[in-house]
Amino acid sequence: MTARVAIVVGAGGELGRVTAQKLAADGFTVVGVDRSAEGLKELPDGIRSEVGDATDPAVAKSVVDRIAVEAGPPEVLVNALGTYHLGDALDATPEDLRLMVDVNAGAALWLTQAVAPYMRDRGTGAVVHVAARPGLEPTAGMLAYSVGKAALVHLTRVLDLELRPLGIRVNAVAPQVLDTAKNRPYLPPELMAHAVSPEAIADIIAFLVSDAAAPISGAIVPTYGA
Repeated sequence: MTARVAIVVGAGGELGRVTAQKLAADGFTVVGVDRSAEGLKELPDGIRSEVGDATDPAVAKSVVDRIAVEAGPPEVLVNALGTYHLGDALDATPEDLRLMVDVNAGAALWLTQAVAPYMRDRGTGAVVHVAARPGLEPTAGMLAYSVGKAALVHLTRVLDLELRPLGIRVNAVAPQVLDTAKNRPYLPPELMAHAVSPEAIADIIAFLVSDAAAPISGAIVPTYGA
């Protein structure tokens, strides 16, 4: 165990898992969080795990507080949570929009609120959220998803303005398509040909939370692939 604690939320998915492994290799004490205990079983030995649904603000706070007591106050938060929904604007339902905002933006806010007091006390901290290209550029056919990710992009920028004076840096990466086992069966080959590996995104996240990225805050880093 080291004094540098990193929390990776969404660690049951491929991007979260490889990010947790990368940060552990970089010397962090890593705790992976996911609402699914099953996904967390794939984390390697040496990476702690906690089950919790971060879309619930009370759960997000209780999980972070428990990690702070058991592993140490968090210096890094990586939020790799996200969910996806296809659908045109005229077909969107209140449930579609609510789910996309709750998961893609709400959890980011609740998690940041939970870790910020610990980072403020240390005078330093780094937060990275996982946004998406449709949150930056208008994309037809995925209204609710695009709005949810756009909310996350704007949230990241507001958090930067409010938390940077406390020594807390907040950034985001914005992939277009990830080359994951979950995506491959559902997306056409011509789209997957430009997909980016989770390992490549994890490397960028690891840089953004590192001391080498100390001047960077409020950035939404495009990670679209070739």
